[in-house]
Amino acid sequence: MTSARLDLIEESATLAIAKLASELEGMGNDVITMSLGEPDFDTPEYISESAFQSIRRGETHYTPAAGIPELRNAIAEKLRTENDLEVTPDQILVTPGAKQAVFQSVQAVLDEGDEAILLDPAWVTYDACIRYAGARTVWVPTDRDFMPPDIGDYVTDKTKLIIINSPGNPSGAVFGKKYLEEIAEIAIDNDIMILSDEIYEKIIYGKKHYSVGSFDGMQDRVITINGFSKSYAMTGWRLGYMAAPQGIVRAALKLQSHSVSHAASFVQHAGVTALRSDHGSVDLMVAEFEARRDILVDGLKSLGFNCTKPDGAFYLFLDVADYGGGDDVAERLLKEAYIAVTPGSAFGPGSSSFVRISYAASRERIYDALTRIRDTLL
Repeated sequence: MTSARLDLIEESATLAIAKLASELEGMGNDVITMSLGEPDFDTPEYISESAFQSIRRGETHYTPAAGIPELRNAIAEKLRTENDLEVTPDQILVTPGAKQAVFQSVQAVLDEGDEAILLDPAWVTYDACIRYAGARTVWVPTDRDFMPPDIGDYVTDKTKLIIINSPGNPSGAVFGKKYLEEIAEIAIDNDIMILSDEIYEKIIYGKKHYSVGSFDGMQDRVITINGFSKSYAMTGWRLGYMAAPQGIVRAALKLQSHSVSHAASFVQHAGVTALRSDHGSVDLMVAEFEARRDILVDGLKSLGFNCTKPDGAFYLFLDVADYGGGDDVAERLLKEAYIAVTPGSAFGPGSSSFVRISYAASRERIYDALTRIRDTLL
């Protein structure tokens, strides 16, 4: 027997696709993996060396559950200087990955019967976290640019949380200041918390990133989520954080202290180095992602697909309704072309005609994928 609560959620679709792709590779097939949200770059050497030095110093023991003071101070400094967020180290909780921060934040805010607003499409884990809390997801449809109508139309007296993600996964959409101000006004008028997932903030092309928690009146109403996986190519290190009102942090800390305890000690020390060092390697990675985005979008357009260039992250959310829909296309590409993409149905009820394509793959592999897509679908 298993818990009825766990029956409310399903395995992560992105990880399930990755598992299938790995099995096909194990059978000797040349699989192009464009389904995972993982930079295909190595962690910068100076960060890895920092972790090695930390281990050599014997920093391999338990740390405070909320994170080592040096890292919490560095995060607070980063948020002040880069995001205009006035937070103290006591308002920061270091977590084993940003996903853990999202999970704990949602559990800290929602009760059974509450409602949380998600924009369709949205990262697969948000809905699972809401369901696990016993709450209900209210999906808000978006337009062709992945911007929603007035979110206020979907607010009820049960609404406790709005989750936003900019730059967005799977859409790559970046929310402008005016749009975020409108969401902030809705939150203030209706006494709603906002969870702002900003994990892709540095992977942005020609746009400016805004943190909604920096707006007037929002300091006690926003949970800001971030981490090191995307910007510093540290997915396997599992290091993230949340910045929130102290009451939310204390509640999330209870859950963390009884589950994962804390992020790995030497990983936390490497995080300090990442935040306090030059970001040249990050800039080079982002420039390469932008070049790959252009190759993918221009190539798909030349094949007749209708798509626009995303402004951030490293995903293209492609409408494939004319080719059978997201589930069918994802299955065909995997089985016939050995290309792993994620069906849009994983990201929301209104996204079944899409597939998410990650361009966290080399230029050579992207060109190869375009050829295989042409030969399979056209």
